[in-house]
Amino acid sequence: MDLGLEGRRALVTGGTEGIGRAVAQRLLAAGARVVVIARGVGAPPGATLVRADLSEAGGARSAIEGAVAELDGLDVLVNNVGVARQTTLAALDDDAWESSFQVNLMSYVRTVRHALPHLHRSDQARIVNVASTAGKRPSTGMPDYSVMKSAVLSFSRLVADTEAANGVLCNAVCPGPVRTPAWLAVGGLADQAAAMSGASREAVLAKVGAGRPLGRMAEADEIADVIVFLCSARASYVTGAAWGVDGGTVPVII
Repeated sequence: MDLGLEGRRALVTGGTEGIGRAVAQRLLAAGARVVVIARGVGAPPGATLVRADLSEAGGARSAIEGAVAELDGLDVLVNNVGVARQTTLAALDDDAWESSFQVNLMSYVRTVRHALPHLHRSDQARIVNVASTAGKRPSTGMPDYSVMKSAVLSFSRLVADTEAANGVLCNAVCPGPVRTPAWLAVGGLADQAAAMSGASREAVLAKVGAGRPLGRMAEADEIADVIVFLCSARASYVTGAAWGVDGGTVPVII
């Protein structure tokens, strides 16, 4: 299937690992030109890295400006940056809530704000915001993350409604647990959950996988395939949707 992404100019935040990296690779394979935004290094081969901290107020502006200068415009924005940690509601103080707010919600708000003037000049403008199943069904183990991802869903619908007349389509994608460094890296979510529960890391991962109707965690490429479809010409009548890519985790039909 021709996705109509040849030569399209795409920006992926958090694009050096995990879901973001897989999205960047899929976009490149479809012929798009890709800039990834990250604080670190390690852009996929063929993509250009623009370094920025999107949790800071000025980070989004400099990131968008750098991407647009590199690409000479913008057709696609994929907001993927985010930080999750295992904790309890009682353990979260004001500083923790504020930190989560800045990276998991305001980074999306700011990148969309600065990207929209450029997307208005595209004839195939797409925004995809990576949310989470935790935004639909809050996780007691990730309270602040759940609240911010719920807000991302609301924000995505708001952008879809306000920007439809300008030809900008905006959708959200809600993955469940994915086998990425966020879960698998040393000190990641699996290790955090193991420390809180007293179970082994292997037992945590097995339980998480078994909690999906499909019986396993997702791979990053499986999430990326849906995101790239929503970025494509084939998704020309899809906006305001929240796509569950969760192996059947959230038991709702809408």
